[in-house]
Amino acid sequence: MPRARKGSAPRKGGQRRGGGTRSSTQVDSGSSEDEAASEARSTTSDCPSLLSTAAEDSLGGDAVDEQGQQEDLEEKLKEYVDCLTDKSTKTRQGALESLRLALASRLLPDFLTERHLTLADALEKCLKKGKGEEQALAAAMLGLLCVQLGPGPKGEELFHSLQPLLVSVLSDSTASPAARLHCASALGLGCYVAAADVQDLVSCLSCLEGVFSRACGVGGSTAPVAPTSLHGLFCAALQAWALLLTICPSAHISHILDRQLPRLPQLLSSESVNLRIAAGETIALLFELARDLEEDFVYEDMDALCSALRTLATDSNKYRAKADRRRQRSTFRAVLHSVEGSECEEETVRFGLEVLYVDSWARRRVYAAFKDALGSGMHHHLQNNELLRDIFGLGPVLVLDAAALKACKISRFEKVRTLGHPPSPPPGALQGLEEKPWASPSPAHQIITLCPHFSTCTMLLPSKRGPRHAAACETSGRTSCEPGPAEVETVHTIARIFNRRQCNNWSLPEIVALFS
Repeated sequence: MPRARKGSAPRKGGQRRGGGTRSSTQVDSGSSEDEAASEARSTTSDCPSLLSTAAEDSLGGDAVDEQGQQEDLEEKLKEYVDCLTDKSTKTRQGALESLRLALASRLLPDFLTERHLTLADALEKCLKKGKGEEQALAAAMLGLLCVQLGPGPKGEELFHSLQPLLVSVLSDSTASPAARLHCASALGLGCYVAAADVQDLVSCLSCLEGVFSRACGVGGSTAPVAPTSLHGLFCAALQAWALLLTICPSAHISHILDRQLPRLPQLLSSESVNLRIAAGETIALLFELARDLEEDFVYEDMDALCSALRTLATDSNKYRAKADRRRQRSTFRAVLHSVEGSECEEETVRFGLEVLYVDSWARRRVYAAFKDALGSGMHHHLQNNELLRDIFGLGPVLVLDAAALKACKISRFEKVRTLGHPPSPPPGALQGLEEKPWASPSPAHQIITLCPHFSTCTMLLPSKRGPRHAAACETSGRTSCEPGPAEVETVHTIARIFNRRQCNNWSLPEIVALFS
């Protein structure tokens, strides 16, 4: 897909749009596809070198010889690739799962570039001839391959060659629900990253819409009763469809609003909590997109919709699991506020020395899609994957030498001292960063807080979400507004200064110079 995507375009006030908080595509506990997916994740194989303890350490541990560790990892990955053509189904499934874990936790551009054709052929055979778990794992791995290869020619070629197979499995009512679920997610993620043109985007939107629309009735206010085994599929298709809406041209958005906005509220009465939440978040996204097109957008059946959302936001039915009730109420309170015209609640994601602000429903959906695919490797990819950094507007990858990284490390004892309440804060301590040596027991913190742009970046104000303080840069217009105890959150301060989005005056050499 061309890089000028809607998810990366500046919003009003200079904000950017992209993804959001994690929103599971799995079905409710106890359903058949959840069990199938669990079996797929735990599949063992006869492949001679599956992920052993040493291999797992090589994927995430601190190694002394990094070069040797990388070579060992690539040797194991080569064996996994060879196992993809093994006659044993268990061996192929084990190799797929091992490769999936590796792609989610590491960036492997050179390794994958050399073997992308081999991997494409192997995945094609798994999707064509495999069944159930094997198809599900192959689809999940395809999505990760698109994330690794990015929107360049190789990524486009991979997605274009396997897109028909994904659509075929997704549309096959006799295929495993788990396989169809993962094909829906892979189709959405692959199209978002690597679709060649708008026609591919429209085709994928149409396919996904055809799947989840079966959960909506032709008329009436409630959704038809669907088999429990298909709830996860409908949820995955709806979330993948919503992901693609974030890059859909405005000309198509208006037609989609007319067609789907009256039907989606039917899913709010679904038996599946995940499907209800996915429907609510998608409705909030549609309202956000509609108001971007037309500021005074009016929905005809607004009263009935708000009533349904308000009911779900205050639901206290005891037959629902306590965790499900809490998650549902939290989500639908936010959805109701957005539908009624309020701004989307901002969420903060901290990773390494940086921070990502998730401040729109489009941004939530994109973040959730990548989070679902990458799992615990999300932070690593946010730090090092140029595709994700481009999508979320994080700028070039930060490269810090060993001395800089050492200066950034703060012991647990120092963090406790920094975050603790000082006995008697001196007058004017909160007036500017240059006046706060008393709150910086750590040398690293003392260096970072002396911002060279103190003429325009001198405010130290309390955070909205508790008794913490963080540096707020007037250059970006971000400040906090509520009073709180006099204390400083060291890690948050570092993240604020290192977030390129927050202070455009900073360049990479200036940042690194702070630690030299």
